[in-house]
Amino acid sequence: MDQHELEILNKYAATDPELKSLWEDHVLYEKQVEKLEGKAFRTPTEEQTLKQLKKQKLEGKTQLMAILDRLKKQD
Repeated sequence: MDQHELEILNKYAATDPELKSLWEDHVLYEKQVEKLEGKAFRTPTEEQTLKQLKKQKLEGKTQLMAILDRLKKQD
C-alpha cells in the first residue's frame, strides 16, 4: 500500500466502518501470518492455518483496495 492510500485510509476509517473493519482484519492477519512464517518448523495444521490466513488476508485486501480506489476518485 502506498502513502497516498494510507492517507485516504486514515482519513475515511473513522467514518466508514467497513473500511475500518477491513483494515483491522488485514493488520491482524498480517501479524498472524508473520508469527507462523517466523517458525522454523510448522505442523501440517499450522501450514493449513497459514494458507487460510493468507487467503483471507488477500480477499480482505482486494475489498480494501476496491474501497480505496473508489475513495481516491472522490478525493
